[in-house]
Amino acid sequence: MKRIGILTGGGDAPGLNAVIRAVVKAGESTYNCQLIGIRHGFEGFLEENGVLALTNDLVADILPKGGTILGAANRGNPFARRVVRNGKETIEDVSNEVVERISELDLHALIVVGGDGTLGIARDLHNKGVPVVGVPKTIDNDVGGTEVTFGFDTALNIAMEALDRLRTTAESHHRVMLLEVMGRNAGFIALHAGVSGGADVILIPEVPFSMEPILKRIRAREAIGRHHSIIVVSEGAAPAGGEQIFSRAGDELSTARLGGVSYKVAGWLEENAQIETRVTVLGHIQRGGTPTSFDRWLASRYGAAALRMAAEGNFGQMLAYQCEQIVAVPLDKALQRPKRVDLQGDAMQTARELGIAFGD
Repeated sequence: MKRIGILTGGGDAPGLNAVIRAVVKAGESTYNCQLIGIRHGFEGFLEENGVLALTNDLVADILPKGGTILGAANRGNPFARRVVRNGKETIEDVSNEVVERISELDLHALIVVGGDGTLGIARDLHNKGVPVVGVPKTIDNDVGGTEVTFGFDTALNIAMEALDRLRTTAESHHRVMLLEVMGRNAGFIALHAGVSGGADVILIPEVPFSMEPILKRIRAREAIGRHHSIIVVSEGAAPAGGEQIFSRAGDELSTARLGGVSYKVAGWLEENAQIETRVTVLGHIQRGGTPTSFDRWLASRYGAAALRMAAEGNFGQMLAYQCEQIVAVPLDKALQRPKRVDLQGDAMQTARELGIAFGD
């Protein structure tokens, strides 16, 4: 190996810089190779000044920092890129240009760090002959093939801290507090934070909810003198027989943006049960700031393992965390089915045994 490229795609997540740092340090100290950073996801291959040399000096102080020094991009799929031709906007497949640019840069491997969308592009590029190694990243923890993705633990801890803070004001004012968290179509953040933060109700995408069981849980608490309740709502949760709620519609290049379901739940409680509510939407606060020790540790292991896998010529694979070990999973297999909360698993069983309601 002489030249290795690395890019970070999709939304940012705490731990991305830790991966970059580990790749650079392992590349220089163990594999004696040159590391090339690709800016703004796959877009960097098509931009002027879209690449930069990565050195130990450049990454020396980035371990505790959130975000990514390479930049990330939710758009920029080279297989469906928005371009302007003759003054008219159109969608084109420019993946061959990316493949050519990778060849021009003489990259012996490309490490792609991202969620299911970014890793899907990596798989398709690998099918075109690009030597790809995938690293799973998302705060949603919804990538298949791995028990956990880095970024999830930090987002979870931020949500749990928010619940701790909301509880004190809920107790003081006898209110029902709703905390809306991210997660897209997976309820891992809501479930784990809800259990860790002592929530009374948790609403997740995997369990369509009705308002009556939620109200029943609140009234049961009132009956024993507890005139406050905490509800954690995953942004992708939806009422039984209803649709998810979006704050922005999508188009052919970008997915619709989930958000607002907690306001619907709060509105129903106020209108139909005369319960005073307050809603907090964490939003991108979950993505930012210093990564936790676990996310730094996991991201560093992923980065070092990515260089190891590239050195072995083991391409078309995604790294995965399984039984405390970093293993290789074929990208095709990892992306076969997105991970969702196991409704029969121990985590859900624990939550229900603790008396947490799910609206079903």
